[in-house]
Amino acid sequence: MNEPVTLPTGRAVGYPFDPPPDLVKLPPVSPMRFPDGHIGWLVTSHAAARTVMIDPRFSNRPEHKHPVFSVIPRPGGATKAPAPGWFINMDAPEHTRYRRMLISQFTVRRIKELEPRIVQITEDHLDAMAKAGPPVDLVQAFALPVPSLVICELLGVSYADHAFFQEQTTIMASVDKTQDEVTTALGKLTRYIAELVATKRLSPKDDLLGSLITDTDLTDEELTNIALLLLVAGHETTANMLGLGTFALLQHPEQIAALDSPDAVEELLRYLSIVHLGTPNRAALEDVELEGQMIRKGDTVAIGLPAVNRDPKVFDEPDILQLDRVDARKHAAFGGGIHQCLGQQLARVEMRIGFTRLFARFPSLRLAVPAEEIKLREKSAAYGVWALPVAWDA
Repeated sequence: MNEPVTLPTGRAVGYPFDPPPDLVKLPPVSPMRFPDGHIGWLVTSHAAARTVMIDPRFSNRPEHKHPVFSVIPRPGGATKAPAPGWFINMDAPEHTRYRRMLISQFTVRRIKELEPRIVQITEDHLDAMAKAGPPVDLVQAFALPVPSLVICELLGVSYADHAFFQEQTTIMASVDKTQDEVTTALGKLTRYIAELVATKRLSPKDDLLGSLITDTDLTDEELTNIALLLLVAGHETTANMLGLGTFALLQHPEQIAALDSPDAVEELLRYLSIVHLGTPNRAALEDVELEGQMIRKGDTVAIGLPAVNRDPKVFDEPDILQLDRVDARKHAAFGGGIHQCLGQQLARVEMRIGFTRLFARFPSLRLAVPAEEIKLREKSAAYGVWALPVAWDA
């Protein structure tokens, strides 16, 4: 076996949208040293990643696997069984029970019903940008508040508290905070959601939490953890896609005219791969041969999604952004198998509306600072930009 690698995370200077060079140079399956000393595996090929995400011989339960990072933002810490309702770290059939309860809230039909409200939220923030005049930070003015407001309305969370939960989720998503900092942020957010659940128990409203309270036998702890998961996932990833995606489009202005292509959003998801730091990861429940390597029972396998989504065996000219690409939907940005992103249809609609309306309203949109001054979220679970100063011809 080759010498184990540590997870490559460093981007090349001047290439903010490309995977770490040391990541794409690796073979499809490489031995990798985890922070706790475990020698597991890192996969970088599309075929290997798909197997790990879909094959039931690989488990997502934390007590079976070793964490990619030493800081863990979930109840119970790194290696404890998942807390009730924390279904993202469960296997079937336990995971299936929770997902069935939630899937009706995220169907294509349900998201279609939400679309007029998403359009209105988007337009309201574009109106506010136009009124404020250039320059503005697109992250604070648009990319962050739009998906935050959408998920707040869907869950029944007060948007007035968005600054509080955004602060906590930013800490939870960081990989360079201490475990105490992450645990404190998780605790604050958990208490906030628990109080909300208790209030809604007394008077359920017509929102996702209200529906779960009325139509299921979920406990308060389960409801709290489900809401916590959806709140974090529902704005953190989409907000970073809107910010980083706009940055990418401004650096590739020839692509903006193709934003109305059917798979434009899919191509941005593939090209940017914002879930970028060796996740999702799985543990082998038995010996599995993967791309000629024997993965032993108990081995943890991490997935390098930025390399997976640039696999030249799957994507023609993978390092080129092509919004009219015909093979973009093969990307793995939403994961796969039973853990494929529950809110992917909502994310697609938010991005499609967000990008098209933004550039339709501000066709002269441009960076207000040199591209090299844009600070990137390299040490966060979701890759993106911390701020994106933009200007336009007012």
